[in-house]
Amino acid sequence: MSDARDLLVNYQHILAELTFVTGANGVYDVAVDDELIYSKKAEGRHRNDGEILEIFEERYAQDVPAYGT
Repeated sequence: MSDARDLLVNYQHILAELTFVTGANGVYDVAVDDELIYSKKAEGRHRNDGEILEIFEERYAQDVPAYGT
């Protein structure tokens, strides 16, 4: 899954835990610390490549350099 890879490659140094839970009927929600940051159902579409990473960076990592930089 590219979303998990993107988050782990870039922010492994600040993520304590990363869990993906599948839902029924293609539900695809992403939450960080119990805050929903993306919902396929709410958006009415599947996420774009890199979209989850972009949302994460905007909300949680503005002042945090990506791992290895």
